[in-house]
Amino acid sequence: MIEEYKFGSITIDGKTYDYDVEVRWTGEVLKWWREESHRVSVEDVKRVIAQNPDTIIIGTGETGMAKVTEETKREILSKGIGLIIDKTEEAIKT
Repeated sequence: MIEEYKFGSITIDGKTYDYDVEVRWTGEVLKWWREESHRVSVEDVKRVIAQNPDTIIIGTGETGMAKVTEETKREILSKGIGLIIDKTEEAIKT
């Protein structure tokens, strides 16, 4: 599925994206718009929470610069959803 990741782009099933994406367990790839760069808020994850996945994996960029707010972590975990946060290179391996 995810073939390559490098700063500024990710290649999934032969298509390269130069913006942030949400990759669903079904293979669907959606553009992921966030309210604020380098910050993941509750609003940013509402769409995925609504899908009630077992686990949400959030990549924080090449250097880990993006931060997931404590409120966001609590919201995800309160729904009984597992949460993994890691630099994007490691997150895509997971």
